[in-house]
Amino acid sequence: MHTATALHPAQAAEELHHYTVIDVRTPGEYASGRLPGAHNIPLDHLDIALPALKAAAVRGPLLMVCASGNRSTTACERLTAAGIPAATLTGGTTAWIQHGHPVHRDGTTKAAWPMERQVRLAAGSLVVTGLALGTRYRPARWLSAAIGGGLVFSALTDTCGMAMLLAKLPHNRPRTTDLDATLDTISR
Repeated sequence: MHTATALHPAQAAEELHHYTVIDVRTPGEYASGRLPGAHNIPLDHLDIALPALKAAAVRGPLLMVCASGNRSTTACERLTAAGIPAATLTGGTTAWIQHGHPVHRDGTTKAAWPMERQVRLAAGSLVVTGLALGTRYRPARWLSAAIGGGLVFSALTDTCGMAMLLAKLPHNRPRTTDLDATLDTISR
């Protein structure tokens, strides 16, 4: 099995016109700023998109993008396992913006917070809730301990169960018509 090619933002900017860019973040994150020409296929919808991605890869290379490069690397691994070659953007859209490259934004859509920020809010809220409730009901402190343990596990495994759960919230889900349109566009 081959490893995915990783493109630095400067290299990706020079060669962007050669790639079909697939942004695997949630629709809210995608709306907040994306690479020019990027198509949104959230990571948890990647399996549904495999036929369309295979068709797009026949016409030219795929560049997978997310906020930091973690989800796009996971996407590349899943595509490689399906026999579809793809590259990932090193550092994701965060690095792309830091290097001064342009992003496109939806002016009409209220952007959701980036997934990392949503996770920090949820984890922090649960820890504080566990500690506050623990002053009256001692077993509630286990909630804080469980969230802390989950964060350590997340860091060690480079996975995030809380992000997977938060991605299922309505503001983080693509509308079926949007996903269908995207798949139709990249299939052609």
